[in-house]
Amino acid sequence: MILSLGELFDLAVMIIFLGIIFWDAFRLPGPRAEYYEPLREYSLGKKKITRIFGIPLRDFWNAVIIVAPAVAFHEMGHKFVALAFGMHAVFHANYFWLMLGLVLKLVHFPLIIFVPGYVQIMGTGTPLQSALTAFAGPAVNLLLWLGSLLLLRKKRGLSIRRRMMLVISSKVNMFLFIFNMLPIPPFDGFTVFSNLFRAIF
Repeated sequence: MILSLGELFDLAVMIIFLGIIFWDAFRLPGPRAEYYEPLREYSLGKKKITRIFGIPLRDFWNAVIIVAPAVAFHEMGHKFVALAFGMHAVFHANYFWLMLGLVLKLVHFPLIIFVPGYVQIMGTGTPLQSALTAFAGPAVNLLLWLGSLLLLRKKRGLSIRRRMMLVISSKVNMFLFIFNMLPIPPFDGFTVFSNLFRAIF
């Protein structure tokens, strides 16, 4: 299996935490019907669940749709490139940092910086392979960033909500790409540039 059951579980836990931590960071407009039908949640004879732990489900899913791909695909980039080079790679949710991010959220700390997950790579490769494996994560964010900008160039066919999601997604992925490419440890950029230096010289 490319992803073990343990990795799938860790991915699910990480995604749930991301939704909880960032649920109120991206407030997007909902369908017009939700504003004009106040009793809609009682339709079909039963109450519709709109909140969980006090968090609006719509806002939770907005955060998941925007943040989770940027983080999860970043880590999968590391994993799949490492596997392609014959190394063993396992994804792990970073439970300590996820709990820390949740605590910072609960105390309304103005800045939340945490590492929600990581890929443990076992085995050795050439310096160039190590550089490419490290670059694979930020490269995914670069592709998502540029892809969002490309979709935003469409003049028609995008609702206001989808356009806003693409704008936010582009900014999130731009930040993750630039931040992770800083050439200082422990960021990916340090591994990329140090191994490129070894490969060249």
